[in-house]
Amino acid sequence: MALLATRQRWSEGTATVAGGAFPLTAKGSDVTGVPAALAIVGLAALVAVFAVRKAGRLLVSALLALSGAGTVAASLLGVSDSSALDEKAAQAAGDTSATVDALSHTAWPYVAAVGGALLLVAGLLALRYGRNWPAMSGRYERDGAARLRRTAVTVDPDRPEDMWKALDRGEDPTGA
Repeated sequence: MALLATRQRWSEGTATVAGGAFPLTAKGSDVTGVPAALAIVGLAALVAVFAVRKAGRLLVSALLALSGAGTVAASLLGVSDSSALDEKAAQAAGDTSATVDALSHTAWPYVAAVGGALLLVAGLLALRYGRNWPAMSGRYERDGAARLRRTAVTVDPDRPEDMWKALDRGEDPTGA
């Protein structure tokens, strides 16, 4: 939600250029890039919280909660920020002191803040209950010990069941 909201129009206004009104708009990414960046960090942490164990899960959960809190704070600070529109007005007017008149804001910064709040809640839940969640299986991890090789059993190519049994043992029945 926060990523979607930062791509939307957060504010609009008019600048007086050559005696006429010139409409200007600013997207969330124009106002501040912080909510989008923290939302990406939060999404990565949300996935990683299930992949790590013990202290790593605690650390990733804290990162998830902090990225959610940062997204909320940056979004709410961006609600009243008019600097992006003032910069656009200065470019349009060719005058660095030009500002925007009739400034209005949309609800998208609040949507980004809600997305950040969801990340914050997910992080707090992971901090509280994460130690009780199952971890990813270590079934396919190598422990560094040498593996014993089995002796290959001859496979009769005319008997399909022998070929399937060889595949089950991890052998290549087509090898010579």
